[in-house]
Amino acid sequence: MKNIKISYAILIIALTVLWLMADTILSSDYAFFTLRHSLIYYTGIIGIGMMSVGMMLAVRPVSIEPFLGGLDKTYRLHKWLGITALVFAIAHWLWAKAPKWLVGWGWLERPARQPAPEQTVDIFRFFQSQRGLAENIGEWAFYAAVLLIVLALLKRFPYRYFFKTHRLLAIVYLLLVVHAVVLLDFSYWSEPIGPVMALLMAGGTVAAFVSLFRKVGYQRRAVGIIEELERHADNRVLRVVLKLQDRWPGHAAGQFAFVTFDQSEGPHPFTISSSWQDDGRMMFLIKGLGDYTNILPETLQVGDVVQVEGPYGRFDFSSRKPRQIWVAGGIGITPFVA
Repeated sequence: MKNIKISYAILIIALTVLWLMADTILSSDYAFFTLRHSLIYYTGIIGIGMMSVGMMLAVRPVSIEPFLGGLDKTYRLHKWLGITALVFAIAHWLWAKAPKWLVGWGWLERPARQPAPEQTVDIFRFFQSQRGLAENIGEWAFYAAVLLIVLALLKRFPYRYFFKTHRLLAIVYLLLVVHAVVLLDFSYWSEPIGPVMALLMAGGTVAAFVSLFRKVGYQRRAVGIIEELERHADNRVLRVVLKLQDRWPGHAAGQFAFVTFDQSEGPHPFTISSSWQDDGRMMFLIKGLGDYTNILPETLQVGDVVQVEGPYGRFDFSSRKPRQIWVAGGIGITPFVA
């Protein structure tokens, strides 16, 4: 938990400092429209920066699991970044729109618009000619992002729909990258913030395409066959034993995997309830807590083909304390069963 807080803080602070180094806000006269100009860029940089890192975390990078404490912690950081991106995107939109409304209502007077300086760099000249298109793309992508992120945060939104709608954020992100690249202040590209933003958006773009082509966790997938099914009706727990047909790297106690019983439903995370004996067998204890898990006893059959992706997680039993007390209740007992 500590490391994800540190990572979150470092990202925001680093982007803020780099923006301050590139912008003129500290030496400006703090006139309203001058301040607006700077804050439009600041909110945009933080918004697309957070979303870029969140997009990269969404493809389940195993290499950072040890630092963050497992994929569950990685997804917690992903959620924080998504919420932050949403807040800054709304602020970005308000700084862009609200002053125009105030001018239209006669509550604010806009200074005379100065002609844009002639660009000598070909790519910047092209970007300048596409500003109107980029603004429209960004606005509609913003509306879509707000809707999709809010849906992702709704606990009552069914997972089977979340799984499908959340992938649409990859398309929205790519549109926002176009918006950001074209409209970023040209002077920023020659400052440290420029290469950093380029790197973040490049990484996010690659991650978005990985998601769209359904290659997330592709190298960590294995196919298995359901070997045993045992239903415990008294506590609504289904015991599922798989026989893996592909190579499996092994797993530690408490780790989990994404299991796909139905391609239309998508992968669901379940704790692996058996230790690895290098025999290709794996057990899951699945409690009927939702619409999908409730119907598994009726839909699954011995011999069904299953896809397993993993293992993930860092459930660490080690401690410097010689005596420990671990408490688990209900289906939360599964990590200890392993």
